[in-house]
Amino acid sequence: MAYDYDTIIIGGGPGGLAAAYGLVGKQKVLVIENNLWGGTCPNFGCDPKKMLYGVVESKRQTQRYGQSGITGAVNIDWPALMSFKRGYTDKIPGGTHDGLASSGIATLFGSAEFVDAHTLRVNNKQVTGDAIIIATGATPAIPNVLGKAHFQTSTDFLSLPELPHEIGFVGAGYVAIELANIAVEAGAKVHVFQHNDKLLRGFPEADTAVLKETLAAKGIQFHWNTTVTGVSEAGSGVIVHTDDEDVALDTIFAAAGRPANIAGLNLDAAGISASAKGVEVNDHLQTAASNVYAIGDVIDKKQPKLTPVSGYEGRYVAASILGQQAAISYPPIPHTVFAGPELAQVGVTVATATAHPDDYDVRTSSVGSWYTYNRLQDKTARVTTIIDKANQQLVGAVVLAVNAEELINTFSGIISRHETAAEAKDWMPVYPSAESDLQYFY
Repeated sequence: MAYDYDTIIIGGGPGGLAAAYGLVGKQKVLVIENNLWGGTCPNFGCDPKKMLYGVVESKRQTQRYGQSGITGAVNIDWPALMSFKRGYTDKIPGGTHDGLASSGIATLFGSAEFVDAHTLRVNNKQVTGDAIIIATGATPAIPNVLGKAHFQTSTDFLSLPELPHEIGFVGAGYVAIELANIAVEAGAKVHVFQHNDKLLRGFPEADTAVLKETLAAKGIQFHWNTTVTGVSEAGSGVIVHTDDEDVALDTIFAAAGRPANIAGLNLDAAGISASAKGVEVNDHLQTAASNVYAIGDVIDKKQPKLTPVSGYEGRYVAASILGQQAAISYPPIPHTVFAGPELAQVGVTVATATAHPDDYDVRTSSVGSWYTYNRLQDKTARVTTIIDKANQQLVGAVVLAVNAEELINTFSGIISRHETAAEAKDWMPVYPSAESDLQYFY
């Protein structure tokens, strides 16, 4: 049967784009998008968030140097900060679309739904493809409580023309903590509502306990073991109702999870299965319909739902469609919470290592007094390394520090190369630098 396209990709974000560029020149490709070209990360996710973080973290670094030679107050100009962000984000959709067009990749704007495993309906028009890739990402979860229409999302936060005086976040995961940190550093009074007493579930509690104290010292008010039961309007603001108290705020943001963005896809028509965590795929990222693949945050997987992972999966699926047969194999995946300081980890977790003491050696160093961190006045910095006792290879690491992203990338490379401690030390980094401390961590 002749199809309109060799491969159709639903979603023009990092994963879908990686797949499209991996196929162009070898196949006739169509990319469908119903929001902003480029997807969540560059438009209203990790890229603009880190731009804001970079500015507020510069303020915090200046404050840390308050007794070391810098004097005077530093303040955040929120409208100027938003203008700085828009100078980047406003160019993304058009630039992304133009890049696809100039590469010979067809595009179609609209919402896609399956008619069958080879057919999609978009804007009352049907298009067919030999292969189809679902790359629709995730969407913010809105608590199903009375007054849920009053919740705003991370997308709204990253486009605030003015910073409200007093705001709240529901959740204590990546999104909530990163945005709460930006808000409090920029001058807002911030509340975080969490249904238990866990911050950044999945990271070691010894590190999150330090981060809790740091964020609280900045002025973030944590409402632990608190369930939000509703939101009501109150003048120009809102009242957040909980099982413990009512809290008056200017606005409230939902930041407790991002479920797979599959509503409206009509997966059943193609015989595709999905769980509460996303589209179900095999180890070749194929759905129950073997010609239909899924990649990125839309799939049910144990790997972190991060932009680099989506791109990796997009490139893998493109290669698979072109004939690659091997099951997907992931490299060590580092992930970092930009919370001021940063908290990052990669590889075997501390929880796994401590549960298997015969197999792993866990070494934690409080490094706030070391030269690198003393220079930065990062007094609470911590580095944990996990060594496989059998071969003396580094297999995991956790870093809580202002420069965690740099060090965790170095650790990730060492783990990926399966280097022993001796081999990892057989190089000459710049001194002084974070990497010049590596020899002391394991």
